[in-house]
Amino acid sequence: MTGFDDARRDDVVVRRVERADLLDVLRIERTCFEEPWPYSAFELFVDEPAFLVAARGTEVLGFVVGDVMPNHGNDIGHVKDLAVRPDARGQGLGRRLLATALTKMAMTGAAVVKLEVRVSNETAVELYRSVGFRPARRAPGYYANGEDAYIMVLDIDEWTAVN
Repeated sequence: MTGFDDARRDDVVVRRVERADLLDVLRIERTCFEEPWPYSAFELFVDEPAFLVAARGTEVLGFVVGDVMPNHGNDIGHVKDLAVRPDARGQGLGRRLLATALTKMAMTGAAVVKLEVRVSNETAVELYRSVGFRPARRAPGYYANGEDAYIMVLDIDEWTAVN
């Protein structure tokens, strides 16, 4: 399929990643980011409950990678990576992936969720803000090319109350 067909949006499911999806995930990663993760990085997270794909049949359209780390009873979720194929953007898949990952992290015990996002990635920053993430700080030179990142945080209890 060459493009995202609006009439078939309902055919898209968000599900746990399978090892067989990893090459598609890697292709999307390389298409979307100038500093893509290597295949081995995705392999490390394949068993995480918040590593999800949006798929139509066997066609992977996007993914999110998230995990939860223990932190003295206030476990911290971390959205590590989120991408949607360029031809599938603008249809709410990023929001759907993010919301499903947040639900999985909440069920796993996360009290807060954090993420890092390029200051220049206005589309992603707006998505994260619209879901309830707030900038906690700016990390100068966070990325290899010297670009700053926003460290954004979401309180799961607040998010759950409105979702």
